[in-house]
Amino acid sequence: MKLDVTALRYLSKDDLRVLTAVEMGMKNHEMVPTTLICSISGLRYGGVDRGLRELHKHKLLHHEQRGYDGYRLTNLGYDYLALAALSKRDSITRIGNRLGVGKEADVYHAETGDGEHVVIKIHRLGR
Repeated sequence: MKLDVTALRYLSKDDLRVLTAVEMGMKNHEMVPTTLICSISGLRYGGVDRGLRELHKHKLLHHEQRGYDGYRLTNLGYDYLALAALSKRDSITRIGNRLGVGKEADVYHAETGDGEHVVIKIHRLGR
């Protein structure tokens, strides 16, 4: 699966808080209920609901409604969390083209805040 980071720049801080809350909820739950996402993120239900819809639209979350209403992170969601953390620390400012695909990882060209060219290796378990 090709990494598309165009949506990362359009995600708000609240969207990233919701994404982080889902990740934290997945430590104890396979599917994280909306009420738990609200309590972990510290946002009101309206903000969480808007964030969940936005994240689901970009396929960062999977919504399960059969028997149990909950959300879980997709592999793309984990990638966005990692890239958002690197971007927040100003370690990565730009993601370039994919350099290669192996049996366990994808390799991308990137640029740091200093203009230095680096390589990012994103592991893909279970490919």
